[in-house]
Amino acid sequence: MLLKLGIYVYFGLFFIIFAETGLAVGFFLPGDSLLVVAGLFAAAGKLNLWIMWVSLFIAAVVGDAVGYYSGKKIGPAIFNRPKSRFFNPAHLNKAHSFYEKHGGKTIIIARFVPIVRTFAPIVAGAAEMSYKQFLTYNIFGGFFWVTSMLLAGYFLGGLVEQFVRNVFGVENFLLEDHIDKVVIVVVLLSILPIIFEYLKARREKKQAAVEPVIEAEA
Repeated sequence: MLLKLGIYVYFGLFFIIFAETGLAVGFFLPGDSLLVVAGLFAAAGKLNLWIMWVSLFIAAVVGDAVGYYSGKKIGPAIFNRPKSRFFNPAHLNKAHSFYEKHGGKTIIIARFVPIVRTFAPIVAGAAEMSYKQFLTYNIFGGFFWVTSMLLAGYFLGGLVEQFVRNVFGVENFLLEDHIDKVVIVVVLLSILPIIFEYLKARREKKQAAVEPVIEAEA
């Protein structure tokens, strides 16, 4: 499947990483697991590790830069935006609390925290952090995040193969023969938090609708 898509796979990966870090509506995208899976594919010889590293590093840095300028353009008014299908103020407030606690280092630390990494550059822009300072944190954060996640997936492949061979006695087990199954498992695990978040939001919405009725009856 990957070989048929060819270079479009790299474009797809680039866009997803860019969207998760640069577009507020991309907070639900599984950046961490995507990078790990990409590393697994590289270990299996399906994708070029160096091409992915360079392109995804650029995607992460450019994405954060777009988020920064979005926050700078909108300014503090963004904190007053109402909740909608594609925007939850709670996510922004979480990133803001993170920023107040860690300062500029948030741009680096947030790379490893889902949802927060999407809104951290927006908060930095709204807080008018100097772009020179932001860019430094952005580059370091993007480098450490992309590198660590890709290599985690790359070396995880060998560990999984060794584990299956030693524990289950499958001497000729090769991860590349089961890569599709691995991807399905990782993707399912990645969307679980999204499902939980959705169910939680629905429950809160129902509770908010029921409370006025109960008060009226009382």
